[in-house]
Amino acid sequence: MLEWLVVLCAAVLMFIIWSSSKVSGTEKRRKTAPKGPDSPMKDDDRSRSVKLICKPSTLANYLLKNCTSFNSYSPWVGWTWRTNAVLQSLYETCWSYGSPVHFVRDNLQMSDDGLVALDWAFPSYQKRRRTSSHSTSPVLLIIPNSFGKITRNVLQLCQAALSHGYLPAVFNRRSHNGTPLTTVKLQQFGDPADLREAVRYIRYRQPAGKLYAVSESTGSGLLLSYLGECGSSSYLTAAVCLSPVFRCQSWFENGLCWPMQWGLVLYQKMCLSRYRTVLSAAIRTDTLFSTNSLRGLEEVLFCQSDQVDCASAAPTGTCASWEAYWERNEPLRDVDEVAIPVLSVCARDDPVRGNTQATVPWELFENNPHFFLLLTDRGGHCGFSTQCEGSSSVPANPAAAPNSGTANHETNWSHRALLEFFRVTTDFFAAEERTKQLAARRKGLGGGSGGRVFRHRSVSTCKRVPACSHNIHAIYNWQRSYTR
Repeated sequence: MLEWLVVLCAAVLMFIIWSSSKVSGTEKRRKTAPKGPDSPMKDDDRSRSVKLICKPSTLANYLLKNCTSFNSYSPWVGWTWRTNAVLQSLYETCWSYGSPVHFVRDNLQMSDDGLVALDWAFPSYQKRRRTSSHSTSPVLLIIPNSFGKITRNVLQLCQAALSHGYLPAVFNRRSHNGTPLTTVKLQQFGDPADLREAVRYIRYRQPAGKLYAVSESTGSGLLLSYLGECGSSSYLTAAVCLSPVFRCQSWFENGLCWPMQWGLVLYQKMCLSRYRTVLSAAIRTDTLFSTNSLRGLEEVLFCQSDQVDCASAAPTGTCASWEAYWERNEPLRDVDEVAIPVLSVCARDDPVRGNTQATVPWELFENNPHFFLLLTDRGGHCGFSTQCEGSSSVPANPAAAPNSGTANHETNWSHRALLEFFRVTTDFFAAEERTKQLAARRKGLGGGSGGRVFRHRSVSTCKRVPACSHNIHAIYNWQRSYTR
């Protein structure tokens, strides 16, 4: 056992040295690289560590003018572990976090008897753990990575959201994070059916509050799929993707460096091992637990050659082939239907996503007015550590600050940026709506016709009509199962 531990430590050390040299080499090549979508637009912007890439628009100009956090990112420099993208990413993924936030779980039963869960966050000092349905506080729906790991990044985001007056809710897929697996069907990578029903439940529970969404890492695939399929009927006001993986099929095919891939595969096998007997009726579990790659796991779980197509594989939800699977699950398949502002926060040195030039869809951000890319030179994967974390953290909701226990915590820069993006975007479209109503009154058409806010959304229709044909009380069976 000791020998294996020494070998593992040596391998990790070699990987860290290799990744540091690779990042250093990338920085040197970047200085001599010609201008392009992956380089600054102006010579005087070379000193900046953050760049907003988007199609020119009034909203883009408003964001640049009012989102001060976009220009306040000061990453660590010098000889410290926080300058290493790999160590930064591992720290945010694996290191424990003593968060003062507690959770109350709602188990939601889907129409096929499967269970997903919503974990509602609340500060530890708060005695009442259920909010009123008449509350106008905005709801922040948080979608973790596709492996179900609740990272310190998610816990910190819940803490920051509470201090800004939001009601954070963490979405857990089937079998993830202690959610019971009641059917043999697991959720495919980009299948938004369960998320769509969870969003309807949130609207039913908090009808008066605006709804925002944040996804982390590979969880962005599910959020982008949902936004593309539902279009203007998504019920969301704005969304943010933290360190997203855009080209997911190639990401699975190319694979990660072996230490990261080995860790993710091992974690996924540990989570699935408790359901080995049940899953053996639908999939080849011996192949599942012997594979050594992320693609191998995904293929065994969702691709079976004896199926004609994905739709015919119910209830297991498997597809006939790898290509057929990604035709239905690629996150950008319906990206033209997205009808709300979406901000993606990425770092050039992200060791999980891969090479920036090859993995970021530049044409999407340059041509689609709904997508904004906030690109930093450093930050790793969901890292974005700064030299003065917490010094500029001021709650946007002053009433939430006293005795909250969450107001003076160290706020991650990416969390400050996304919360400010939500605030500024909401203010912008509220001002636009007031201007339209004033112009309508002047023309004698009547500005108080009950029109909805955020009419900026495109007229694209939902490809798959999200209207629920069932009685909502017949679909959902929710209960408080535990508090943590």
